[in-house]
Amino acid sequence: MEDHFSVKYLRKECLPTPFCPGCGNGIVMNCFFKAIEELGYRDLRNFVFCSGIGCAAWIPSPHFKADSIHTLHGRAIPVAMGVKLVKPHLKVVVFGGDGDIAGIGLNHLVHAARRNLEITVIMVNNMVYGMTGGQVAPTTPEGARTTTTPYGNIENPLNTAELMVSAGAAYVARWTVCHIFHLKRSIKKALKKEGFSFIEVISQCPTSFGRRIGMRRAIDMIKWFRDNSIPIQKARTMKKEELKGKIIIGEFIDKEADGFCKKIYKLIEKARGGS
Repeated sequence: MEDHFSVKYLRKECLPTPFCPGCGNGIVMNCFFKAIEELGYRDLRNFVFCSGIGCAAWIPSPHFKADSIHTLHGRAIPVAMGVKLVKPHLKVVVFGGDGDIAGIGLNHLVHAARRNLEITVIMVNNMVYGMTGGQVAPTTPEGARTTTTPYGNIENPLNTAELMVSAGAAYVARWTVCHIFHLKRSIKKALKKEGFSFIEVISQCPTSFGRRIGMRRAIDMIKWFRDNSIPIQKARTMKKEELKGKIIIGEFIDKEADGFCKKIYKLIEKARGGS
């Protein structure tokens, strides 16, 4: 029991978590802990966690036994940037939902990827604004019913992973909560990456989304993820019509490039008269 996550990484006084029954946030949290344990971290003293507002923002704060900053809605990434610039030796990780990261804070996400800022962003995409009542989000599938689209969503969902590739991120991956081993490996890779790493995790929200699309149980949504996921290698051989309604999973990009903080400190050294 001394090595259990609840002892090493979680504040016992903050348990149980506030997540709804069937929520996927616990799965994401578990995968993250398993990843850092396999990387050799016995505590979280070398980490700082930033999050905004929303269900997924409660994953690190106040539950992780670590330094964390709970910011305004959509503003976790610029706060994380400030932390990384001042303390470049620390691992800075942002947790947030699709509404927080790809909706309210999308501009910060794009520019962090463009700069190749040395942080890791884990976006838990439950395809809806879950905490505030189940409103349509930028990632809500076309045709899906929400509290603000009772007759079905007419907008195209944002492909955040592809956007991150275009913006210049060093590492981008997308998995679902059904692909826990793949997700764990991606988190390990992202934390070791020099540059901006982005992981999108498709997750169930039976409370605010599943029951409105005919999947009231969490297991129904997880099976739907399993049956509708297409590996990215296979997706590249398929037609656009064949991919409609499917979830493309896998690593979208994995490259090496100097990060923003590294460039900043080189510039400071140069300005001081160094080589």
